[in-house]
Amino acid sequence: MRRQTERSRRESRDALSRHRFRALVDPLMAEASFLSRPMFGCVGCYVNGRLVLVLADRSEPWQGLLVPTARPLHGSLLADFPALRVHPVLRKWLYVPHAKEGFATAAREIVEHILADDRRFGVEPAPPRLPRRRPV
Repeated sequence: MRRQTERSRRESRDALSRHRFRALVDPLMAEASFLSRPMFGCVGCYVNGRLVLVLADRSEPWQGLLVPTARPLHGSLLADFPALRVHPVLRKWLYVPHAKEGFATAAREIVEHILADDRRFGVEPAPPRLPRRRPV
């Protein structure tokens, strides 16, 4: 995983500290490997190098908890977590909309499973792209 500079660490902490859903990931923050990064107007949360949650506080459908996971695992997670649904735009991930009744409870259950190392949650981030070389 890419090394973080002091500035990027500070920006990550700032983005998470100001986020209204921050309290949902407080238990994850106790993990030594926890890292958060600004991500397309949201905040990505990483544990053990895996992107496990994205906190989104924009307008629907970008308001709630995005759950990065592999498509073959959708069925199992949807059965175990009734509040989850396939994200209407980013269909490869699951989503708990903030407007859904029981949002906080569902988020806590998901965080507990992530802390228990439920490997259905999270994806490995793509390696950084190297700049293309221009032909001479």
